Parts: sequence; C-alpha cells; structure tokens
Amino acid sequence: MRILIVEDDKNIQRLLRASLGDTGYAIDVADDGEDGYHLGSGESYDAIVLDLGLPKIDGLSILERWRKEGVVTPVLILTARDSWTEKVKGLRAGADDYVAKPFQMEEVLARIEALIRRAKGVASSVVTIGPLTLDAAQGMVFRDGSPITMTPLEYRLTAYLMMRRGVVISKTEITEHIYDQNFDCDSNVVEVLINRLRKKLGAEAIETRRGQGYVLAL
Repeated sequence: MRILIVEDDKNIQRLLRASLGDTGYAIDVADDGEDGYHLGSGESYDAIVLDLGLPKIDGLSILERWRKEGVVTPVLILTARDSWTEKVKGLRAGADDYVAKPFQMEEVLARIEALIRRAKGVASSVVTIGPLTLDAAQGMVFRDGSPITMTPLEYRLTAYLMMRRGVVISKTEITEHIYDQNFDCDSNVVEVLINRLRKKLGAEAIETRRGQGYVLAL
C-alpha cells in the first residue's frame, strides 16, 4: 500500500514517515502544498495524509481541487486541536476523516487503516481467504494459523492482493501502489516479487493472467 504525506513540519513528517513505513506502507512525502497537489493528482495512492496549514497552497484548496478533478483517494486531514471550523470545512470539501494535532500515532495508523479498508470494500482489519489470513492491525500474514516471515514489499503486495480479491491487478498498478516514487522499478522486478510470494503463499495462490496481470486465486 502506498501513502502520500503532505506536511511541512519536519518533525511531524519524520514521525509519520517512520511510523507508517515501519507498518509496511510505501511512503512519498511533499513539503508544501504545490508539490503535494501535483503528486496527489498525478500518482496513485491508497491514502493521503494532508495538513491544512501548508505553504504555497493550503490543504483545503488542494483537497477541493482534487475532488473537482475526480481524485477519489481517501484523505485524512491534520488540523489544529482548537480549530473545529477547519474540521468542518475539510470534511465538506471531501476529506474522509481528520486527526487533531497533537495526535497519538496509534490513532493515525488506525484511521488510515480504516480508510484504506473502506475504500477497498473490506469491513474488518482481519481478512481470511482460504488458508491465508491478513491482520492489517499487526501488519502480518498467516498461513493455516502460522505467521509468514515477509519483507515489507512482500507484505505490501500480499495485503494489496488480498484487499482486492478476485480482481486482476496489472504490473503497472502493482508498481504504483507497492513502490514509492524514488524506487527504480525495472521490467522484471514484479515477476521476481511474485515468484517469491508463490514460494511463501503456495504456488497456486497467485494466478497469472497473460497480458493482464495477476489475481489472488484462492
């Protein structure tokens, strides 16, 4: 899963990037509203964390532009604790949820997880498909009840496939949602990752649809 953080406060930015990265997300960061707007408009994300008090373009204006342009990515806005009017404006402009500063990182993680689940049509943080169980809250995958040791990339792709069970996912979509913007993704990196997962999940778990992509086949 890939997340965009639009935040100019370096301390908050580092905290969000480290915590979300440790949870298994691929992270892109924008330091100001202008860069954040362009990234959110031109790249594919599973969720966006958006501060409202940004230089160059404020967060509310960015959000309004995205929604007018048809960007439907779930957005979690960050607001000042005493600014209830900003919360109302943000929600009316198209935000999906908000967190007031200063915040607890566990709350941010839980809210992002919930936003992504809802966007994918998944109600619970625990998803079981055949012998596989994804526990998004723990950031773990189990096979027949036993935990599977995975790299962050392997976990992200497994989670994405399980959240979109039955949907054929192209290589392009995988690279857009699994890797951050700085990753140099060559032509065969997705195939290598899929092959590694088949060894861990079972050869039958991921089906290749020639010319289309991959689908979780359990």
